[in-house]
Amino acid sequence: MAEESGGGAESAEVRQIEAMNRFEPHPGDPAAVPQPATGSSPSQDRRRDALLLEAGHELAEAETLDAALKTVARLFTPDFSLDGMVVFGVTDKFLNVLGQSGYRSGQAQRVFRMPMETAFPATEVVRSGRPVYLSSPQEFLDRFPVTWPIAVQHGRQSWAFLPLVTSGRISAVCLMAFRQPMAFTADERALLGLTTRLVAQALERTRTSSAELALSTGLRRSMGAVAPAVPGLSVASRYVPTGGGLVVGGDWYDVINLPGGRLAVVIGDVQGHDVHAAGLMAQLRTAVHAYAAEGHGPDAVLSRSSRFLAALDEDRFATCIYIEAEPATGMLHIARAGHPHPVLRLPDGTCLLKHIGGGLPLGLMPGTEDYPVTDMELMPDEILMLCTDGLIETGGHDMYSGWVRVRDAMSPGPTDDLEGIADSLIRAVHHPSWQDGHAAGEEGGEREPDAAGVRADLAPRNEDDIALLLLRRDAGVHHRAVPERKLVLTIEQDQAEGLSEARAQLQALLHDWAQPDQVDTAVLLTSELVGNVLMHTDQSAALTASLTGEPGHRVLRVEVSDNGDELPHQRAPGEMASSGRGLMLLDILSGQWSVRPESEGKTVWFSLWEDEEPEEPADDGPAGSASLSDLPD
Repeated sequence: MAEESGGGAESAEVRQIEAMNRFEPHPGDPAAVPQPATGSSPSQDRRRDALLLEAGHELAEAETLDAALKTVARLFTPDFSLDGMVVFGVTDKFLNVLGQSGYRSGQAQRVFRMPMETAFPATEVVRSGRPVYLSSPQEFLDRFPVTWPIAVQHGRQSWAFLPLVTSGRISAVCLMAFRQPMAFTADERALLGLTTRLVAQALERTRTSSAELALSTGLRRSMGAVAPAVPGLSVASRYVPTGGGLVVGGDWYDVINLPGGRLAVVIGDVQGHDVHAAGLMAQLRTAVHAYAAEGHGPDAVLSRSSRFLAALDEDRFATCIYIEAEPATGMLHIARAGHPHPVLRLPDGTCLLKHIGGGLPLGLMPGTEDYPVTDMELMPDEILMLCTDGLIETGGHDMYSGWVRVRDAMSPGPTDDLEGIADSLIRAVHHPSWQDGHAAGEEGGEREPDAAGVRADLAPRNEDDIALLLLRRDAGVHHRAVPERKLVLTIEQDQAEGLSEARAQLQALLHDWAQPDQVDTAVLLTSELVGNVLMHTDQSAALTASLTGEPGHRVLRVEVSDNGDELPHQRAPGEMASSGRGLMLLDILSGQWSVRPESEGKTVWFSLWEDEEPEEPADDGPAGSASLSDLPD
């Protein structure tokens, strides 16, 4: 919105210049008295008016300070002998040079740094807020004798120092130096005032664009730092920004290493292509990463991310696909939020559009989050392609013709050349003729992608951003099977015997556990968790216990889930209290524990390690009791 209002202000300045050129003052008006420099003629006046009008339009569109100064420099005429400009930046303590025209580089920019206390026309402008006009060298010498030696070495005859106001404050001072003496009439001062206002707007655009460019560059670089794929799965990624000036928009991708050798693969697209979309994308990407690291499943990650985005900005939404991959088995657990469907490439090159059930885009309708999880097995040498809609629709394609283009680009080529397939897909969008029999690298050689997977020879287009991820299950990679036992039970509210049955089955699961005391601990903690669900909610308790690893070095993980909304919290029960000790016991007795919110309900879990060394019991502990030193860490 700031750019739109700024554009309107620039248009008003241009209209004012046009009005000045058409203005014919009344004969009695003082402005009607001509005060041109010697040698001025009507033809010269008309030429300057034409130059002024042209410069006004160019200044309204100037995106850099250097471009603005070069435009103003073209206003030179014999009676308006402008041949030098400097823009001084203003800080609390110093003036420095932001840009210049008509001065040698190094003279103006590398050396100049003037304290604000110095008696200099530019510092006077900052202090007073008013322009300073110096019509002759003598006037400069009389008013600013200390800094006259700086000006005299350049041979100018007149100077105008004008404030550049941005965001309601003086952020810079513009010096305009003239080869010939200038009287600085009312008309000339009005002209200089209008010109410097346009320069100030160009300066503000430059600073805003630089900040946005720095932000987007940092975001793009961070996307390049994806986690390495684990053995059994290979990943290739590409990102091509829009041509709108930023090097990143609302599109993103991520590859996240998860515990247990699993991998999370994410791709998403925040609505919009401006710096606000890029900022929201960065925050949403961080939130998704955090929810994944907490151990949430794909549906819970998207549900929480949707609520997070809605809290950030109610006017924007995002599409996303989140995949939790198991490299050892090739299983993919996929949740989709309004995002384009993935494409599955079979080992023979056949490409299939893989329809995945899903929910609404993130942040679109808070409170209605429902993201079903689709399970599929990725077979060896199969490739799953995830992309944002820029890959499909760039070039004026609709969803159907865009998918046909993707299929034709993805089908050829060997399966083991994942990077080559990624290049083919991007080239199909940016250089469609490349598909007609051109081998990779024939046209002048290929360039390596940068850290974010961006190819330097693929120029950005003024369309949507493109994010691309390819996920391949590698053939010939053998994973040593990890021994595992698993117990899954559901204890209903009306099953009085369910809790005792759960205890018995857990003891059977741990029949050969190396530390018998830990078996009792596991049964006690499981009873506490299941009993807490049955006593304090009207829900059933879902119990899952898994035992993984080699004998002697195994890990027990017990999870108890229910659909209740209230999360458990630690309390400080009194000596006679009959409840409230469950989480205290978890904290003392388990090796690790936590509470994990789900898309519906919650899960409380704990872990025990078989090779954990128990500490020696205390000598003064009473018989039959357990002190803290008796308990495992």
